[in-house]
Amino acid sequence: MQLRWASVSKMHQAVLLTLLLYSSLQAQENSFTINSIHMKSLPSWEIPNGYSVTLECLVDISTTSKVRSHHQVLFYKDEMLLFNISSTEYTESIFIPQARVFHSGRYKCTVVLNSKEKTTQEYQLLVKGVPSPTVTLDKKEVTEGGVVTVNCSVKEELPPIYFKIEKVELGTKLVKQIRDKTSNQNFVVMDFPIEEQDHVLVFRCQAGIMSGIQMQTSESTRSEYVTVQESFSTPKFLIHPSGVIIEGDQLYIKCTVQVTHLVREFPEIIIQKDKTIVATSKRNIEALYSVMATVENSGHYTCKVESNRISKVSSIMVNITELFPKPKLQFSSKEVDQGKILDLFCSVPGIPSVNFTIQKETMILSQDQNFSKIAEDRDSGMYSCTAGIGRVVKRSDPVHIKVCEMLSKPRIFHDAKAEIIKGHAITISCQSVNGTAPVTYHLIKDTNVFLDRMVTSNDPAAFTDEPIEDVEYQCMANNCHSHPQLYSETLRVKVIAPVDEVTISILSSNEVPSGNEIVLRCSVKEGTGPITFKFYKENDDRPFHETTLNDTQAFWVEKQASKKQEGQYYCTASNRASHSSSPRSNSLTVRVFLAPWVKGLIAVVVIGAVIAALIVAAKCYFLRKARAKQKPVEMSRPAAPLLNSNSEKVSEPNVEANSHYDPQNKDDVEYTEVQVSLPAPHQDVVENRYSRTGNSLDGT
Repeated sequence: MQLRWASVSKMHQAVLLTLLLYSSLQAQENSFTINSIHMKSLPSWEIPNGYSVTLECLVDISTTSKVRSHHQVLFYKDEMLLFNISSTEYTESIFIPQARVFHSGRYKCTVVLNSKEKTTQEYQLLVKGVPSPTVTLDKKEVTEGGVVTVNCSVKEELPPIYFKIEKVELGTKLVKQIRDKTSNQNFVVMDFPIEEQDHVLVFRCQAGIMSGIQMQTSESTRSEYVTVQESFSTPKFLIHPSGVIIEGDQLYIKCTVQVTHLVREFPEIIIQKDKTIVATSKRNIEALYSVMATVENSGHYTCKVESNRISKVSSIMVNITELFPKPKLQFSSKEVDQGKILDLFCSVPGIPSVNFTIQKETMILSQDQNFSKIAEDRDSGMYSCTAGIGRVVKRSDPVHIKVCEMLSKPRIFHDAKAEIIKGHAITISCQSVNGTAPVTYHLIKDTNVFLDRMVTSNDPAAFTDEPIEDVEYQCMANNCHSHPQLYSETLRVKVIAPVDEVTISILSSNEVPSGNEIVLRCSVKEGTGPITFKFYKENDDRPFHETTLNDTQAFWVEKQASKKQEGQYYCTASNRASHSSSPRSNSLTVRVFLAPWVKGLIAVVVIGAVIAALIVAAKCYFLRKARAKQKPVEMSRPAAPLLNSNSEKVSEPNVEANSHYDPQNKDDVEYTEVQVSLPAPHQDVVENRYSRTGNSLDGT
């Protein structure tokens, strides 16, 4: 911002410093207070661009001194110190002679008196309107392909300034080009290319400046006129002959252009038929295309004249009258069996006297309408014919003819062994060693066509299948030869089904009476024989029974079951399709218990033993009772003589004392009734014994 403030000399600074020191000393002795401070903008806080404005800072100070104290007044714009003055006045101001947009902003002022200061609120100064920019051009006349340099400036304002320049065709509202730029200077320079459609141009410029968060823009300023001169004219076509053009005529197509003297070099002239360039010129004002006319030369022709960025175009349609139609090559068949006749015939409908040739690729076979020979394998290829009248020669569309060799009988083979595992992949190959390719092979599975494959050589055709059962394959082959399809021999493949879902079961109940028969069955859901079955008892590593059968089940029989057959059983089954580990069945628990007749026998034995024990006990009881009664009688009788010194025999005891019953002394015997409780029935005895043996049927 360019403000003209009063300058202060060094002497004035010294005086000011002295006054400040004095006022400071005075202030220490006098009391003061800053009552208020505020700002004013004259004439207003919102003014037009270019108007003068005065910003005032008004201070109200109260003091006990009769002399006004010196204080400092500081002006700020957008928090930046703008002006600082020491004064004894209560009103200080700054003057802006011609306010511009860049003067817009937030203003405030601060008063400092000794150690006290007070600041106003912020006031927004808005300078409205951007001056119209000045537009200058580097030239008033320009040639197509040239460049006009436009200078747009706003000298009164400070950057950054946004400039927008438009290129406009005079007399229309069409804006041909717009360019804009934010410049860090108060001007911008831009180049505008001149195109071939430009005639009389003007350039409009508009300037914009940010004021706070709002963009202010100027009115658009228009430049002087710019006159555009052609560098070259739009091209023109010249066709010869000018009337009807017939095949065989010499056709001339010429494209010319007029070039202005201001052009330093000639433009390039290009003649195109559709998108194909047929003639070009870079050092002349015309380009020429000459050719003997044929129907193929009919079509849309374009002439382009190009120089730098300028390009001008014109076009024309050329029609050629046909002298005779294109010949047609007729043939017996596109696919001829080897050894059969190959017939070719060239014709032009409605024209009898025409020169013909028949050829294969570039080799001429006949200069007549007809060609015939016995077909060989080397005769396959592209054939065509030509027909000519005078200088006009036309070629037919090419025809590809294939000579087909008959296929040899296909052979069928596979990469697996004699038999494969169910679900595993097998590759079946079919091959005909001789015959013209491509060859189509059909793989027949059982009696149905399973897969098809075409081979472009005599290599084998490979098919992949995953059979699940024994199957027969056969190959069928055919090619372009007319012979019927050929069949191979039949390939038989044996499929081994792995063992699946091994199950163990018992034919009777899981609880078997001792002495009865046990029959265990090990079976599989699926599996190709022979199958090896192994029976195991739990916790035994070695099978107790093993057999190999061509059946899906095997049996193990134990004629007389005993306690040692009780336990858990499982089995395994495997065949040659099994892997290292054989599939295992579920576990089966078998329990062996005593038969009813064994229980009866045990009960009889137990009851007999109990009865015998009771009899023995009763007999012992009666003997003790009899001895107890007999002992007092013996004591009342004379004592038996003792042995003398000569060892004489002492008298024997009374024999009657050992007798249980004596009819002569029946009066001396007392009879006592003894009640003996009978044992429980034999079934209860057996059940009690079974319970004492811990539910073990063998009594152990």
